[in-house]
Amino acid sequence: MTTTARHKTSNDATLVAPGRARTAAATAARGAESVDPAELPVRPGEDPWTSEEVHELHAELISELDRLRGEIDAAEAAITGLMRDSNDGAGDDQVDAGTKNISRESELALANNARDSLAQTEHALARLEGVGFGTCESCGQAIGKARMQAFPRATLCVQCKAKQERR
Repeated sequence: MTTTARHKTSNDATLVAPGRARTAAATAARGAESVDPAELPVRPGEDPWTSEEVHELHAELISELDRLRGEIDAAEAAITGLMRDSNDGAGDDQVDAGTKNISRESELALANNARDSLAQTEHALARLEGVGFGTCESCGQAIGKARMQAFPRATLCVQCKAKQERR
């Protein structure tokens, strides 16, 4: 049985399970304010980041965290149900057993993909609130504002990503 802790922000109180992030509103108010748009790198010819763009990007990442956590919880519940049902297979033919195995493997793959995306999103949020957002982790050059707006979890510039995919 888990307990909840009460976190109070300036304009709301939210219940949070231990180990979980605060709600989007509480986190957005804390994290987005700490980002100086002038410090975010841009490629030559791109307009600098604005506060509104940073807040929008931050809110998008927080929303994505919440969505992915819900997706993981749903997948884990489905996996639990499938594992429980696998013991009821007495008398199942090979096709039924195979279908159950495929369903389990599919749910496990979905849960693992969601966990990977969650880790990438948490990393992107930490970089946005800290240091390194918009900078290629391979070459150190600016990734590009347009790329970061389209895919905020990007950690490599287009050239380094292309090199990585060719390997």
